[in-house]
Amino acid sequence: MADNADIMTKILPLSTLGEVLNELKAEGKSVVHCHGVFDLIHPGHIRHLEAAKAQGDVLVVTLTKDEYVNKGPGRPIFNERLRAESLASLQMVDYVSINQWPTAIETIRLLKPDVYVKGSDYADARDDITGNIAREENALTDVGGRIHFTNEIVFSSTKLLNSYFSVLSPDVENYLREIRTLFSAKDVINKLESFKDLRVLMVGDAIVDEYHFCVPLGMATKTSVINARYLGEEAHAGGVMCVANNMAGFCKEVTLLSCLGDINSRQEFIRSNLRSNVSPRFWSRPGAPTTVKRRFIQPHRFTKLMEVCFIDDSPLEENLTQEMASFIEQEAKNYDLLVVADFGHGMVTEPLVRTLSQSTPHLVVSAQTNSVNFGYNLITKYPRVDHIVVDEPEIRLACHDRFSPLEDLILKMSQATRASALSVTRGQNGSASWSQDKGVVYAPAFTSEALDATGAGDAYLSLAALCGVSDCPLELVGFLGNCAGAMAVRSLGNRKSLDQVSLCKFVSTLLK
Repeated sequence: MADNADIMTKILPLSTLGEVLNELKAEGKSVVHCHGVFDLIHPGHIRHLEAAKAQGDVLVVTLTKDEYVNKGPGRPIFNERLRAESLASLQMVDYVSINQWPTAIETIRLLKPDVYVKGSDYADARDDITGNIAREENALTDVGGRIHFTNEIVFSSTKLLNSYFSVLSPDVENYLREIRTLFSAKDVINKLESFKDLRVLMVGDAIVDEYHFCVPLGMATKTSVINARYLGEEAHAGGVMCVANNMAGFCKEVTLLSCLGDINSRQEFIRSNLRSNVSPRFWSRPGAPTTVKRRFIQPHRFTKLMEVCFIDDSPLEENLTQEMASFIEQEAKNYDLLVVADFGHGMVTEPLVRTLSQSTPHLVVSAQTNSVNFGYNLITKYPRVDHIVVDEPEIRLACHDRFSPLEDLILKMSQATRASALSVTRGQNGSASWSQDKGVVYAPAFTSEALDATGAGDAYLSLAALCGVSDCPLELVGFLGNCAGAMAVRSLGNRKSLDQVSLCKFVSTLLK
């Protein structure tokens, strides 16, 4: 192994590394490039890197940044700097750099390696759920390089980390051992793949989530007011748009129905922040703003200081309700699934509820409780639902019952709404899924630290709804819903939407 001084000289920024490699290639040297997470260096990595070095003169290794490691809860175990130092300490490695993008495609175009080396487990492109190997090969062709697959001893870093470095509690580990006896990662991935042909009709309240970052300076000297320094801001498509974007990461087509205000409609922003396979149909509400929830937060750990809402939550005008109801009556039969994300902000009125409850597609409803509608937006306003998705406080409010066992409340709610399936999210306690034939199945949460819980319930709703219409085993509803929720709490608000590839990686990590 190299000493510490040698190690540090091997670690270069990507831009500097590109210049160094250009000089080496001008001297006639051939460059070999490896890329990966390298969270735990093991004998398989050593053999792989030795075989890679044999393909040329200079071996460079690029690492996936911490923020792009979609390997499940607590990953990476070792941060990017420690991973870089571990690789740089190996004699066969000449240079190490931390990648700036989610994949190696842009890096290949920047570094222009003569040979790009992957392990034998990547040789069959059909096993690559990301599709990145094919894109990396295209990038290599563009820069005049070739791909090489090593054929060395293979270890699973994920399996080793799960066995010896797990961040999950004993209860979660026991649960995962039971799930692994029911489903393999491939089983679950195949089920996710089956969602791609579904056509989804989404109905619900449009919300723009704003985040204004600031640092409190202290209390004003003459009034009881906190003064804060403004740092910056960002906005996300929230409410029903968030759920539509999540579902569009798995389905062929999502049609979105909602209302925007004609005062500060934010329509251009909203349309530009919808996925390409989300087709919106917006009605304009005169004299009202599009709902905006402006949160003032500290950047560190995203601590919320306060929130201001720009909203008109009075019931939607009768003519707009009728137009929307007519559209649903005419078009709903063309969809596999009708999902209602009801935030209780005035759009889903009683006449619209009747239309939704009489619809022919599989109906999934989430009637959410928040500070604006507390106690007034209950799932019991729907006379018929196929699949209810609520959190535990919401079902307790709807049943006017704080203390009874959750199983009793689930049965009571299923009878009141004629639901054949019901999902209850429980925060750090995971979730409970119920069906008429299987009863209640519990699943634990897969993360103990939430960066921001906003959007976790919407992520769960997206996967639970798709599972429910696809005849998934009940155990998978809670498992996949909790995986989606665990992924959502790792970023601020709705900054990132779910997608099939990232969820497949997360699932594969847990089930190895």
